[in-house]
Amino acid sequence: MNILVCVKQVPDTTEIKIDPVKNTLIREGVPSIVNPFDGYALEAAARIRDKNPDTKIVVLSMGPEQAKAALKECLAIAADKAYLVSDRAFGGSDTLATSYIISETIKKVAELEGGFDAIFCGKQAIDGDTAQVGPEIAEHLGLPQVTYGLEAELDGATLKVRKEVEEGVEVIGVKMPCLVTFTKPAWDPRYPTIKRKMAANKAEIPTLTAADLPTINLDNAGLKGSPTKVKKTFVPQKKTGGVKIKEADNAESAKVLFEKLSAAGII
Repeated sequence: MNILVCVKQVPDTTEIKIDPVKNTLIREGVPSIVNPFDGYALEAAARIRDKNPDTKIVVLSMGPEQAKAALKECLAIAADKAYLVSDRAFGGSDTLATSYIISETIKKVAELEGGFDAIFCGKQAIDGDTAQVGPEIAEHLGLPQVTYGLEAELDGATLKVRKEVEEGVEVIGVKMPCLVTFTKPAWDPRYPTIKRKMAANKAEIPTLTAADLPTINLDNAGLKGSPTKVKKTFVPQKKTGGVKIKEADNAESAKVLFEKLSAAGII
């Protein structure tokens, strides 16, 4: 079985700060990490390989050269091979253009790796939180998809997926090839071993550009191929702390509240 896992390098949101003048993200000095939901997708693939040792896991990321650090982290954890797709022509891509570029890259990587039985993605990236790219990739490639997966297992020619729903969990069987997006399960992803870390550090990760994707239409990529545009970003106004009213009884509390609201001219 061959599994492709799509990953994204994102800024660590716990470290992000906002420029109060420009109202933009301050990225300098902010560490980058593998998108956590993509980490769950990689672990789901690794768990399938634990039961099916002949499974090959390939990871793919779209981004600048520095994204290779995230790919090497994936190699250290569980992946067998990694590819980066990067080109200046892809700059400014929104989710639709991004999913198109990735889907075209998947076609090329599939030729190099002998095809894929399943594509795993995180349900969303923590920097954009759109949850659109995974389902859009499935649509571009004409694949059946299951979203909000918790874990998956091989069942003949079918992938059996435990899917999170409002009422609890559903178990869905989907024919391969297919695409599954993963959310946070009950378990944590495995850690890399020293041996795998050393091998990952030495690994050569191929970079694919637009020139390597013979079927890509650049009118559908980058700013030109992005129907959505960010017109404005802003920092929400900080609200001051509230006042807690706790008198001897409810009637007295209501009286004090009325007095405060009247003094403030609210009522």
